[in-house]
Amino acid sequence: MIDYDHLMAYPIPDVRQSYGPREAAFYALSIGVGHDPMDEADLAFVGAGQIIPFPTMPLVLGHPGFWLARPDTGVDAVRLVHGEQWISLHHPLPAQGTVIGRTRVTGLVDKGEGRGALLYSEKQLINAETGLLYATTGSTTFLRGDGGFGGPEGPVKPAHTLPKTAPDMAHETATRPEQALWYRWNGDDNPLHLDPAVAAKAGFERPILHGLCTLGIAAHGLVARLCDGDPARLKGLQARFTATVSPGERLRTEIWRDGSFRTLAVERDVVVIGNGLARVE
Repeated sequence: MIDYDHLMAYPIPDVRQSYGPREAAFYALSIGVGHDPMDEADLAFVGAGQIIPFPTMPLVLGHPGFWLARPDTGVDAVRLVHGEQWISLHHPLPAQGTVIGRTRVTGLVDKGEGRGALLYSEKQLINAETGLLYATTGSTTFLRGDGGFGGPEGPVKPAHTLPKTAPDMAHETATRPEQALWYRWNGDDNPLHLDPAVAAKAGFERPILHGLCTLGIAAHGLVARLCDGDPARLKGLQARFTATVSPGERLRTEIWRDGSFRTLAVERDVVVIGNGLARVE
């Protein structure tokens, strides 16, 4: 059972992490950058000359790991899923450096017995030497098995509403069958993405792709289409994870000129990322 006061003040240790061109290239490859080896715009992220860290790399740097699986959180860790994600990019990451990830719980909403709970958290990614704030990221975790603990019923963060018009552009790519096995080495060791037995216990037929991997794939499409290939133009994004992705599925990110976007699993015609909004300059 969740203890509201305890979880709101939960001491998540800072994470100090050094990275370089190898880690930057691996992250880009793990979200499908370079899938088309003839796409020259992708080469800067994966090893052609000076590596440019892909803009969404702050999502995985300084990651606190699967801390919600610790028994003293009171959370049913097998049944939780990643519900929403946002990121604000304040300064571009250099090709290498040492950063500190500072994560804290910012909100907890009790949806009621049998309806689960929402946990809001935020991470600041900071240059370990200078204190420069590179990015602020935030997520909503849906605790499917933890409603009814007597916590507050709100406030619930509103989702972005997509335009009613047809999308202005789209970016389509295939995921790989082993992509979750690659992506987890960025620091997300939730066994839901690795172990078939854990996936079955959580109600899934097979291990599913990380939500942040799917979001990285969408961001790749946003940089390519909405930013005309210039990663520096992407200043932030937010999105809701609306359905799971099985590694190997083909994904299409549909984009509006105002920065709105959604991602669909092509073969199932199911929206897997909805209510998306990118901030582009």
